[in-house]
Amino acid sequence: MHWYKFPGMPIEWITRLSRVSCMPSFRWDQIGLWQGSIATLLLSACLLAPIVSAQTVLRDSSAAPLNIFPSDLAVLEAGEVRKDLPCTVTPQKPQLGFDLRLHAGYDVAVPLNEFAGADNVLTIVFRVIPAARKAEPVYFEQRVHVPVINEDAHGDAALSGAFDVGEGAYHVDWLMRDRSERVCASSWDTSAALQPHDRDVALTLPPNDVERSEGEQFQEEPPVQRVQGRAPLNVKVLINFAPEDPLAPTLHEMDTSALVSILRSISRDPHFGRFSLVAFNMQEQRVMYRQADGDKIDFPALGTALAALKLGTVNVQQLGEKHGDTGFLSQLIRQEVGDAKSQPDALIFAGPKVMLDQNVPTDTLRDIGTVNFPMFYMNYNSDPQQVPWRDAIGRTVRFFHGVEYTISRPRDLWYAVNEMCSQIVKSRNEKATASISSQ
Repeated sequence: MHWYKFPGMPIEWITRLSRVSCMPSFRWDQIGLWQGSIATLLLSACLLAPIVSAQTVLRDSSAAPLNIFPSDLAVLEAGEVRKDLPCTVTPQKPQLGFDLRLHAGYDVAVPLNEFAGADNVLTIVFRVIPAARKAEPVYFEQRVHVPVINEDAHGDAALSGAFDVGEGAYHVDWLMRDRSERVCASSWDTSAALQPHDRDVALTLPPNDVERSEGEQFQEEPPVQRVQGRAPLNVKVLINFAPEDPLAPTLHEMDTSALVSILRSISRDPHFGRFSLVAFNMQEQRVMYRQADGDKIDFPALGTALAALKLGTVNVQQLGEKHGDTGFLSQLIRQEVGDAKSQPDALIFAGPKVMLDQNVPTDTLRDIGTVNFPMFYMNYNSDPQQVPWRDAIGRTVRFFHGVEYTISRPRDLWYAVNEMCSQIVKSRNEKATASISSQ
């Protein structure tokens, strides 16, 4: 089977919302020739350039007419299935993500021969209506440029879209039309709710609300209202930005999403207010990014630094070192844990398991001496049964009497952050009490 990609595929997209000033994130995963060859189009705002984008915020539909073609609005209002442009629409049930949001969406399949001949433009318009606020629908519009497809193409073009919702019931009216004004239309109802075992998880989107799914993982974090009346907690985070599979040649989007969500969960907790960050990669055995003590994590700068990550390459020096990975981790721990000038309220390791042929020597850890702050390890492990053994970082954290959390599901992340915060606050209070008693 042969694969090829259309380079530099332009994307024109416009988002129109009736209530929220944001743009939905879509991943057009594949347009494929399932027989003979496959053309993969990554038509995503976060993956390919050049991209021409614009967005318009519309007034609430109850106050003024929407800026939308009357013919499109008529199709949405009718709520009938249309297949002038043959397609199959499959709704995606809302699922809880590591960002503690419920992600909904849809998959669309269109026979590839429908695009044969000249190039085409697909316009997708849909609205999401909260059942509790039927007068406040949220409208999205997206335009996708489709390249020229061979006349003998077989199979389906697969597209997908996503949006975020709070808990509640929703109705979706959806249409797609091509340049010839052929229309495919569908409607469906969906409900978003946490599973019983996740009921105590605090979602980041209110009930009956609709917003875009973020396409840019390293965008700036909105301001957080910190706890007042006492000094914010100061934490140092050492995070291994590496794929969960140590043999993977790239850092997959799923891995990045989970690791960034760990950082965002820490940065959003109102008890934390000072942050030091060290982002490293065990495969390349180097520190990718450092951020000294600051009042927030600089996600855009972190994203820029990680863009230079080149997995699968080994320099000559690494080839000549029998246990270079152990040496790198040992040096990192000595520098960051044993730094006498840096005394955070807690030190947090995060990342996938680091399984080494030789763990950090006990003598190295013993030479660091007493650590006067609690230590934690947020171990991202999507399948704990597959690799149940403690890794090199876990052994280090255990040596210093720290706590390790396995992050396999969104609930695990929510629980770990809350538990860590409680323990860090308790530790600082105990140190303050001891200091007063010694006076």
